Amino acid sequence: MTTPSAPITLRALAAADFDRWLELWKGYQQFYHVSLPDEATQTTFRRFLDDTEPMHCTLAVRGQAVIGMVHYIEHRSCWTPGDYCYLQDLYVDPSARGQGAGRLLIEHVYEHARALGCSRVYWLTQENNTTARALYDQVADNPGFIQYRKAL
Repeated sequence: MTTPSAPITLRALAAADFDRWLELWKGYQQFYHVSLPDEATQTTFRRFLDDTEPMHCTLAVRGQAVIGMVHYIEHRSCWTPGDYCYLQDLYVDPSARGQGAGRLLIEHVYEHARALGCSRVYWLTQENNTTARALYDQVADNPGFIQYRKAL
């Protein structure tokens, strides 16, 4: 059990974190009303543990409890010489929301991207994700783009 008075720390995902990470990952998927195949989940987790992959996962921890996660990916851009960093997934356990974990995770991604010389950190969220957008509006700019996609 976590206590709100304990500080939130961040650390890299480890192989032993799979079960708790999976709980958070399933919670994230449930929030967005999606269900990913087990193969995608297993592949994603393996990539996070592979130092040669540009994919990363950092966990927010309070006491001994993992309370949140962020997934982020570096990639090239045609618009700048520096790479971009895509903050793909951010999720904090509902019982720990509003206590600063989301902000810490975003700031961690900023620090990571700066250290690599990235030109930009960016992410997407749904228009109706008002709780998260209240934080996002404080820590980043909304450029007003609309996403289009086609599943292949």
